[in-house]
Amino acid sequence: MIAVDDGVPAPLGAHFDGRGVNFALFSEHATAVDICLFEPGERHETRTVRLPGRTDDVWHGYLRGVLPGQLYGYRVHGPWEPSAGHRFNPSKLVLDPYAREIRGRIRWHDALYGHRRGGESRREDRIDRRDSALYMPKCVVTAPEVPDLALTPVRRPLAETVVYEAHVKALTRTHPAIPEAERGTYAALAHPAIIEHLVKLGITALELLPIQGFADDRFLVERGLVNFWGYQPVSYFAPDPRYLGEGGPGSLKAAIRELNAAGIETWLDVVYNHTAEGDHTGPTLAFRGIDNASYYKLDPADPRRTIDCTGCGNTLDVSHPRVMQLVLDSLRHWVSAYGIAGFRFDLASSLGRAPQAFTPEAAFFQAVAQDPVLARVKMVAEPWDIGEGGYQLGGYPRGWSEWNDKFRDAMRGFWKGDSGTLAKVTQGLTGSREVFAPSRRSPLASVNFIASHDGYTLADTVAYEEKHNAANGEDNRDGHNHNVSRNYGVEGDTDDPDILALRARQKRNMLATVMLAQGVPMLLMGDERSRSQGGNNNAYAQDNPTSWMDWSTDPDPHLTEFVANLLAQRRAQAALRRRRFFTGALIDRGEPLRDVHWLAPEGTEMGDRHWSDDGLQVFGMQIGNDGEPGDRLLMLFNAGAGACDFHLAQVVGGPWSPVFDTGTPTGAVPPDAPSYAAGAAVPLPGRTVLVLTAAGVGADARSGWVPGG
Repeated sequence: MIAVDDGVPAPLGAHFDGRGVNFALFSEHATAVDICLFEPGERHETRTVRLPGRTDDVWHGYLRGVLPGQLYGYRVHGPWEPSAGHRFNPSKLVLDPYAREIRGRIRWHDALYGHRRGGESRREDRIDRRDSALYMPKCVVTAPEVPDLALTPVRRPLAETVVYEAHVKALTRTHPAIPEAERGTYAALAHPAIIEHLVKLGITALELLPIQGFADDRFLVERGLVNFWGYQPVSYFAPDPRYLGEGGPGSLKAAIRELNAAGIETWLDVVYNHTAEGDHTGPTLAFRGIDNASYYKLDPADPRRTIDCTGCGNTLDVSHPRVMQLVLDSLRHWVSAYGIAGFRFDLASSLGRAPQAFTPEAAFFQAVAQDPVLARVKMVAEPWDIGEGGYQLGGYPRGWSEWNDKFRDAMRGFWKGDSGTLAKVTQGLTGSREVFAPSRRSPLASVNFIASHDGYTLADTVAYEEKHNAANGEDNRDGHNHNVSRNYGVEGDTDDPDILALRARQKRNMLATVMLAQGVPMLLMGDERSRSQGGNNNAYAQDNPTSWMDWSTDPDPHLTEFVANLLAQRRAQAALRRRRFFTGALIDRGEPLRDVHWLAPEGTEMGDRHWSDDGLQVFGMQIGNDGEPGDRLLMLFNAGAGACDFHLAQVVGGPWSPVFDTGTPTGAVPPDAPSYAAGAAVPLPGRTVLVLTAAGVGADARSGWVPGG
């Protein structure tokens, strides 16, 4: 027996208290809200209840007798007035934005659209009265969250962080040690084989591509494809059900517990910039039917249309207090209920538009900074969207790190032989001071990478010069054309041993520049195993071997060990994990050493003629620790094809002992490798990074302090 009373307006969502469930839904412009209860297997709701209470635009009601496991959805009544931005249609079942669990997937049908579809002008202004419930997933009432200390985030220091960007299914789908039923699921992330691989590499943070409930675009489904990457959200609190497997809703938490136990943080790639509902011609799945004019940025000149700063048809209006509350509540939920330690924000510039122009003082950033839960979480921005003024690398406030695409392009260009890259490369190696210091942040604001999910993998960066995206069904028009890549003589696969050896060497060089640079390094899933996508630089729709990690073969069998050795060097050398920028300041009154020296191969420090040489491909970088005694580090870079003798400048002293060499398959240096005194000539083969160490001196780098990070 279900009894109904007013209930309370907070918290939003569906909450069970032991006797019944309180339902609360925000909608400023609605005139009534119905809660619809479903039984498993039923095509239509078995009961509809009008929420009796309304407080501050929150519709609420308490249903005594409703238990966890109950399936539900909403029908929201209000004006159908597209010219004013209102698209209420109670014929459409909509998801609860606060639902903790979603069951089922969207089954595409014209009934999912609030408007009449067709070719005639303004047809989207005509309401469609067909019931959409049959084609919609359903929300699930969940039991109250029970605190779990094992889900407390690990919270590794940012200076020690190494990020591994991965996809739940792609990482685990083919691993032979994982039981078949678990492959491609959340549970597979906890398998010892996966965790051992990450630990062996030296990874401290596993960053998962979107797992918040998302939709497969209709046009992809009609082509027999899916939205594999997950950047089409419909639910911000519920893990997407496609990865649940037999483990059920608790499998994700179980995986995070095991990752925590291994010392690995879990980060989420989150998409709060847009939803799967698209532009004004898109479906009504949740927000559009709940309150289109509140949740989305609408064109003031024509409220029928949404403002699109994302390239996905709509932009969430995070400047609206209730929408911001949704985002903040969602973030806190993932931290408190799942133990998430960091977030990477897709197209994050849209979150800082207040209301249209980006500002680092936007209310969202201020709210995050003062939130007692979120202020302790690592925040990383993809610092752009496609709106006016959307590219904001370096424009985010203190407390935020950013994906540094300029680093990626500079390092790729340097190793492929592009001219004019020296200044950009040295800037990237030092943490991009010119980019991040103006906002009073440290080198740790820069997340450095050579490859990410978006674009070529590392292996494809050295094997393809043209994108090969035909499998996406868009006539190779999708994906960007600025790949900064080189194939070294053959486009794609080859059995030429010289080309393969050169490609392997260049992969090692690019990985080395990421891990030896100041900032936070990020490794793309599979780059340590030379994973290729066949030249597809936009594999967002490829749920198949194109995207999956192939655990059965390893085309570059030493590369995993190379990465592990490289990250071991990073852990061993404090000079690679500085919290303050280099300034060129003297580090000891009794010595001529500065915190950084730039060295020319002829035995001098680099001067104006070197910095202005667009073709310079050889240089050295000598650095010290961040204000603490310890070993000094010397890194010699040669991007040219020819070998040279690199004469060590007297100012950097010595002796210098080689500790890492990209010229060997594993990076290991022979135990009998000679040391080099000041002024000595170091043989430096072409296309090589050589790392050497020397005993350090006392240091006082306070003069170079930049707060933050």
